[in-house]
Amino acid sequence: MLYSEGVTILENVELAQYTTLGVGGSARWFVETGDEEEMLAAVRFARAEGVQCFVLGGGSNLLVSDEGFNGVVLRIANDTLAVHALKDSAAVLVEADAGVEWDAVVRAAVEKNAAGIECLAGIPGSVGGTPVQNVGAYGQEVASAIYQVHAIDLEAERRVRFSQEECGFAYRRSIFNTTRKGRYVITHVQYHLNIGQRPHIEYRDVKTYFEQHGVARPTLAETAAAVREIRARKGMLLVADDADSRSAGSFFKNPVVAVDELARLAAIAGCRVADVPQFPAGWGYEPEDCMVKLSAAWLIELAGFSKGFAMGRAGLSTKHVLAIVNRGGATAAEIVALRDAVIEGVRARTAVRLEQEPVLLGFAG
Repeated sequence: MLYSEGVTILENVELAQYTTLGVGGSARWFVETGDEEEMLAAVRFARAEGVQCFVLGGGSNLLVSDEGFNGVVLRIANDTLAVHALKDSAAVLVEADAGVEWDAVVRAAVEKNAAGIECLAGIPGSVGGTPVQNVGAYGQEVASAIYQVHAIDLEAERRVRFSQEECGFAYRRSIFNTTRKGRYVITHVQYHLNIGQRPHIEYRDVKTYFEQHGVARPTLAETAAAVREIRARKGMLLVADDADSRSAGSFFKNPVVAVDELARLAAIAGCRVADVPQFPAGWGYEPEDCMVKLSAAWLIELAGFSKGFAMGRAGLSTKHVLAIVNRGGATAAEIVALRDAVIEGVRARTAVRLEQEPVLLGFAG
């Protein structure tokens, strides 16, 4: 244990315990704090040691190498959550620290009948990661709800704020994981949500759920509960006794391709173009009618990978091929080997290259 500028720095901390995949080695140094000055102290310590500083949230979108990370891991531990009604407006502002569990934000919004993030219920992880990845599911993306992102500029060592537009959102992208990756520590996020709007139920799985349950006009609470149930069926909800939830969620992004690609893929699959699972491209793609988002799960199954497919102690979920799971004692190398096999299989069958969602930590290059 070390001390630097008043912050406690632990040494050789196992990182697997802080990730939902449960794999990976140790961090050379580890700091857990909710204090912004201590965050800066941790960053300065990393600079003094000549190593990188990695910001860790809920660990739900992270794959740590077996060798671990020879740097400083900064785990954000602030946890304030508040909902404010906006004067002269049918809206609320939800304010949450980066360390708050994301699903707690969804629950708080739904309790106030505030729409905009109900389909993002049950997604594991913390608030700080939501603008980084532009978290999305079932037809919604967090980008549409974000009002402001508060952060620490690690270069200038000062507090900064970003508007929705300044975050540069696109599908699973923002400035925080692309052009300005590593420059900011997100400390707080504000979400602008509308009171009384109908829930978003355009996604096929959600529509089917309510059709099967005979619900014509679901409430926000019913929609959020339905999404959690759908996620649980797919092993995408963290449940202690569900081995399929020992994952990083959706391991592969849904690829965005030109609309013209649909006919070629339909011919490969032997189906109609209309039967190729497809969705709006989402944020960052203009004009929208020229691009379309495909189902990565559909492509994976088309390439011959079935639910439960395994390579060593890593496997695809028995509920959903989009998730790579730790079947028990898996190494990061086994996870990567399965990832590469899926990517190559899909490329060989369809000429579409999948990209992974989880962030890599401690890997060469």
